[in-house]
Amino acid sequence: MLAGAGVMASVRVCPAQSMTQNSGAGRFAQPASADLPEKTANASDCIQTIMCQERKNDPIEMFNSGQLVKVSAPMVRYSKLAFRTLIRKYNCDLCYTPMIVAADFVRSVKARDSEFTTNQGDCPLIVQFAANDARLLSDAARIVCPYANGIDINCGCPQRWAISEGYGACLINKPERIQDMVKQVRNQVENPRFSVSIKIRLHDDLTRTVDLCRKAEATGVSWITVHGRTVEERHQPVHYEAIKIIKENMSIPVVANGDIRNLKEAENVWHVTGTDGVMVARGLLANPAMFAGYDETPLSCIWDWVDIALELGTPFMCFHQHLMYMMEKITSRQEKRVFNALSSTSAVLDYLTEHYGI
Repeated sequence: MLAGAGVMASVRVCPAQSMTQNSGAGRFAQPASADLPEKTANASDCIQTIMCQERKNDPIEMFNSGQLVKVSAPMVRYSKLAFRTLIRKYNCDLCYTPMIVAADFVRSVKARDSEFTTNQGDCPLIVQFAANDARLLSDAARIVCPYANGIDINCGCPQRWAISEGYGACLINKPERIQDMVKQVRNQVENPRFSVSIKIRLHDDLTRTVDLCRKAEATGVSWITVHGRTVEERHQPVHYEAIKIIKENMSIPVVANGDIRNLKEAENVWHVTGTDGVMVARGLLANPAMFAGYDETPLSCIWDWVDIALELGTPFMCFHQHLMYMMEKITSRQEKRVFNALSSTSAVLDYLTEHYGI
């Protein structure tokens, strides 16, 4: 039990998988069981976390390397374990989970089991939380501490439901609330290598954003990801110059986010903004191999997705939707209509075998 949390700190931990590209044997095998006995967060778990971070580059070391750090964004429904496993094979350096509501995560075993699944190869990993209560966020951070490199506070989601609950983008107007949450996590999680980051959007007045970032830095935020649009902007051009100004005013790492669709664009944004990394969402959905330099999804990536998704027992809807994104640019309009209408895993596998020899 966590003191004061009133919950058992359990998450789903999947066995590590062998994901070699040519693992044809068992490609269409039945999904393996993904559940192991529940774990309770304790002192030995925190030791395990430190050991994990020693085996892999932790995010701060990566950001301080001077190299472009390629980051996968938190994407609701999509950036789960199977997809993270896939993009790590294609040069993604750092992965985020989908946004998880901290209050539900702390209070509900069912929420933890459904929202957070990981395994030993899923590293480095950042768990993103939607939160507005410092105690609940710190309890959530303590639960995931043994299994992740850090947490991120969502301060940028523009969706109405999130803002109405006091989550997401409304927090950029409440810097003291952000500071309180960061301090509480720092006080409750003893591991000094456990990162606490935030993801924000821009204010109409950029000086307010710079002030927010300075306050966050002073409180102990590890790095800041900036989506280069305001809360009201959806598809307007990304304000990369604003991200550059923010970076020039910070001593901690800054990550640029917004409308990056291939590796060349990622490198251009990195150079233009002077940031320490770039974060990509939709570009990776369309092409999970983009960080490896592919302009469109290679067949090898589709093969890998089939292997990984089946081995980890990915639900059909998620399995199919990812393939729809990946195959968007390599299928004709007629082929899309046929493929998108498929309604079972066996039908999808038959289609891929017939058309692509997968």
